[in-house]
Amino acid sequence: MSTTVTESLTGRAYLERILKVAVRRVLFPLCVLAPFAYFFPKIALLYAICGAYDVSRNRPVTPEVLRRYFVGNGVGTWLLSPLNCLLDLLSLPYVNKGVYRLEDLPPGHKDEVERLIRAAKDADLVRQLEDRAKDNQRTMLFFRWYGMNLNASLQVPAFYQSWQYIQTIGVSVFNRRVTTSKHFGYLRASLRLLYNLNDMKDDSAYIVVGGTTSSWRDNKLFIFDDTLLHLSANETEQPRYCLFVDIIRPTPFPVLMRSVVAMTCYVTRSIKFVYYGNWKIIN
Repeated sequence: MSTTVTESLTGRAYLERILKVAVRRVLFPLCVLAPFAYFFPKIALLYAICGAYDVSRNRPVTPEVLRRYFVGNGVGTWLLSPLNCLLDLLSLPYVNKGVYRLEDLPPGHKDEVERLIRAAKDADLVRQLEDRAKDNQRTMLFFRWYGMNLNASLQVPAFYQSWQYIQTIGVSVFNRRVTTSKHFGYLRASLRLLYNLNDMKDDSAYIVVGGTTSSWRDNKLFIFDDTLLHLSANETEQPRYCLFVDIIRPTPFPVLMRSVVAMTCYVTRSIKFVYYGNWKIIN
């Protein structure tokens, strides 16, 4: 996940860009995908079927979406597509809506979301973070990471209560005129929930998920499946503060889904700062 670059590339940067594109779009399919399909045809067929289902969930399905998913920054999501397909099956009869309203969630999920938002408002997080985030393009502060409480420098006791469904609690700050590239999340054991903590003055701060665009001025709460192609933008002249939350997706097997989240925590706890390499992580 990177910040969008609008300047024209020249010289060495331009050559590096061409090399990266060639590796992703030419060498990777020829030197990795083709040999793998030849030597492991059954596994390749499984990935072809799961990947086709997975990418088709994006709306609209365009050549850009297919390119990004199969030979771009969606390859990690493709590698996990068999597991994500299984998680979709284990979530039935709760069909994945892609983009959710609060009313779409079961009562227990809804209650936790409402309690968390009240706690965030009471904590006055924007005032507490503005000095620490003003010099960074993007800033992230985590209080909870995939079910594990973290020792954050800002003390919000209400964030450390016993949550049944909420797994990650953080605050993301976008400074003025910052936009991410289009990207995919990896795992569908949880849903991503964002809540805008400050009042935006115009519609130039927004999130795009597939064919859905939602401005933070009009809709402070946005819930979505982050394995869909998405981007976040703040093209305004004011910072944007969002509560950043992962919540267990509705399923008849919440214990199993929490177990997947716990394994994710174990695998990622030492590399989460690599994944958020374009962010300033504050403790």
